[in-house]
Amino acid sequence: APVFESRKDHTIMAQLAQRLGFGAELTKNFQMQGDEPVIEDILREINRGALTIGYSGQSPERLKLHMLNKHTFNARTLRAEGGPCDGEYYGLPWPCWGTPELKHPGTPLLYDESKSVAQGGLPFRANWGIEHNGQSMLAADGSATAGSEITTGYPQFDSVLLKKLGWWSELTPAEQASAQGKSWSTDVSGGIIRVAIKHGCAPFGNARARCVVWNFPDPVPVHREPLYSSRPDLVKQYPTYDDKKTFWRLPTLYRSIQQAADYSAKFPLVMTSGRLVEYEGGGDESRSNIWLAELQQEMFCDIHPADANDRGVKPHDYIWVATPTGARIKVRARLTRSVGRGVVFLPYHFAGWWQGKDIRDKYPEGAVPYVSGEAANTAWTYGYDAVTMMQETKTSLCQITRA
Repeated sequence: APVFESRKDHTIMAQLAQRLGFGAELTKNFQMQGDEPVIEDILREINRGALTIGYSGQSPERLKLHMLNKHTFNARTLRAEGGPCDGEYYGLPWPCWGTPELKHPGTPLLYDESKSVAQGGLPFRANWGIEHNGQSMLAADGSATAGSEITTGYPQFDSVLLKKLGWWSELTPAEQASAQGKSWSTDVSGGIIRVAIKHGCAPFGNARARCVVWNFPDPVPVHREPLYSSRPDLVKQYPTYDDKKTFWRLPTLYRSIQQAADYSAKFPLVMTSGRLVEYEGGGDESRSNIWLAELQQEMFCDIHPADANDRGVKPHDYIWVATPTGARIKVRARLTRSVGRGVVFLPYHFAGWWQGKDIRDKYPEGAVPYVSGEAANTAWTYGYDAVTMMQETKTSLCQITRA
């Protein structure tokens, strides 16, 4: 379809599922308006699926009611004062427990023990088991949310715990049938959640945070040099991890990259990246906003005046930022002492150029943003966080020359 007349995302997904042979299964819980699933039904299914993380209390109807009555919410506390949403927090922030009928108000601040769970309070979750190496992982005596009938630590709620506490009979017969052998996160009736909160308890337990994270590569954080480091001496002292043959099913390289070569002489500048106030994410939407585009009109590189002077770079010159991958990007130089000597900064909200070439002709007609430029990721190097597998976009090496 022509740009700006495209089909809606959820319509495309439903039609794709139909062509792949599972359309009826995908949309079985949705009303359909022609080829388009009713979007409120999609949200209901999302919220039901979010039971396992404690976000099943939202519903389209509750959120629409907030929008219609947003004038009743205190702008400082985000809590409604009177009206049909009285006591609820705007948008029903996570966790919003149970079924929509439970009317949980949402949780504006995690781990605020000054409130009851029913009023948006929360202890720290029991996420690491109940003990480790003989040390209890549950909260200490006296550490509990306001109004809790259990004033010490407790594990996540399940059918066994409800029976031990004598609270099982408070479930309806239908809830008992659903909750038998289940935990709060798998009981689709919401009964375990309802009864736990009735007694002032958090469904996901009341426990301690960890300072020693025994299942992480480094249980206590230690410094490890980046894969591309300007300090070979620190690489020897603080090496990275060994390569992993299978990490989330994929081979992931660490030490072999770090030890492959010393790039510090050819690429002496430490390169980092980050956000600008005016733009968001990859920037295509915010750079298409004429007011925001006016405030940040070009892709640039922050460089310390001393580093710029050493390279014959003047303010607003076009420069090449080259990295060990062989990639290079052409951007404006912004001389500033906001970065230290030997460090450069690149914002990552730009696109439309590729290694010095303007490729805005690749955009659909009428869709070119007001501002374009090189993408910082074009120049970036290999690397992944050893816990989250998030790509490394905060520390690498580069060299700068005048364009």
